[in-house]
Amino acid sequence: MRPQPDPLGPGQESVWDYPRPPRIERVARRAVIELGGEVIVDTDDVVRVLETSHPPVYYLPISAFVDGALAPGRGSSHCEFKGGARYFDVRGGGQLRSRAAWNYPTPAAGFEQLADRVAVYARDMDRCTLDGIEVRPQPGRFYGGWITPEVVGPFKGEPGSTGW
Repeated sequence: MRPQPDPLGPGQESVWDYPRPPRIERVARRAVIELGGEVIVDTDDVVRVLETSHPPVYYLPISAFVDGALAPGRGSSHCEFKGGARYFDVRGGGQLRSRAAWNYPTPAAGFEQLADRVAVYARDMDRCTLDGIEVRPQPGRFYGGWITPEVVGPFKGEPGSTGW
């Protein structure tokens, strides 16, 4: 059952207008991620994936992360649209966050841009920003979207959203 979308303000977009299957797009944004008091990535080479009911998931080049920030993590998962995912442990400033990032090394057709990119769970980092604005993590333990002021929900992962 689809919930009622939140009202839009000027310059905002609703996650309920995002497509399914998802769409990938390059965006003119600067993403900065901090862990353990250190900047582990600062890049303006950003793509996002938009999917109905989810805040955008931002993918950054693996090569943009500081040396040693990403190490293979345990486990894997599968997305019906993007394909098989692998996980990374993320390190910064003496801190370690297990399975805090993921990528699609051999993505499905239409998502080839993701092959050398990684997405990071904002909830596991000290701080993630887009254009200097701190993001909020998507609710729930599984989802990795970044919520910014220009995106409105309700968002998948909130209590009661299992059937969306």
